[in-house]
Amino acid sequence: MTEAYGQRLGERFRVENAPAMVTRAFCKGEIAVTELRCDRPSSEMSDSIRLEDAFLLTLHFRDIPNREYWEGGRRTPLYDLRAGETCLQDLKRDPTVRLDKPYHSLVFYLPRAALDAIADEANAPRVRDLSYKPGVGVNDVAISRLGSLLLPALNHPDQARRLFVDHVLSAVGVHIAQTYGGMQPMSRLPKGGLAPWQERRAKEMITADLGDIRLKELARECRLSMSHFSRAFHRSVGMPPHRWLMKRRIEVAKEKLHDGRMSLTDVAAACGFSDQSHLSRVFRQTVGVSPGVWRRARQH
Repeated sequence: MTEAYGQRLGERFRVENAPAMVTRAFCKGEIAVTELRCDRPSSEMSDSIRLEDAFLLTLHFRDIPNREYWEGGRRTPLYDLRAGETCLQDLKRDPTVRLDKPYHSLVFYLPRAALDAIADEANAPRVRDLSYKPGVGVNDVAISRLGSLLLPALNHPDQARRLFVDHVLSAVGVHIAQTYGGMQPMSRLPKGGLAPWQERRAKEMITADLGDIRLKELARECRLSMSHFSRAFHRSVGMPPHRWLMKRRIEVAKEKLHDGRMSLTDVAAACGFSDQSHLSRVFRQTVGVSPGVWRRARQH
């Protein structure tokens, strides 16, 4: 479990009450926001947060002069942070700060899985890293406005509408990916086709189980009806799901035949065919020769 939002994060900043909200609007990865407020700091260092492939973006509501910040075990130059400015931190680099001045901030948690999901839904290359200067504040008007919208919801969670929170936190994630990760949408999707994340997930599921995976399971994972999924898969991939499954079975069978250590019966079982004759029949139809002939030709 992550230590980067909610009460676990509050404990690392010596805050007893750290209200938080989480959205799982993307198929994978969650984005969270935590409010941290301390009027009488102890002058101690914040505790380290468990290393993970994720980022924090902090929106400050109070000035913090001469802020002492460490990243990767090294203290950065002292900077004055102004109310309304934001700072990025990479949780792989062990960020810590001296808690010697009153502070009030919102901390947004953005894991790698969420960044990948955002890029997939935007039909864009996945973000490799976020660009920032350690310890330096940035006047990010968009984050400042979005954060101000979330404060009332954090103070009165019983009155907050889930759809509203999902919308704002999703907007924060997209803004971070674009502004600090350079994410740019690519060409438009084929009309009626699958989104990149849907196509990737469907192929992953088919490859993971080369047996008779149910169309209903693929459609449910992609949040589509079975008929819609079948049409969209065909439009994106150029063939129906069952034909792509058979194509993938043959590709894996070739890999195992080329290795040479498995019998044809074992290859058939490992690739989802009912028996050796089923493998031979489909292999000959697809490749033009039997599996045995293909293997011997590769060995020679």
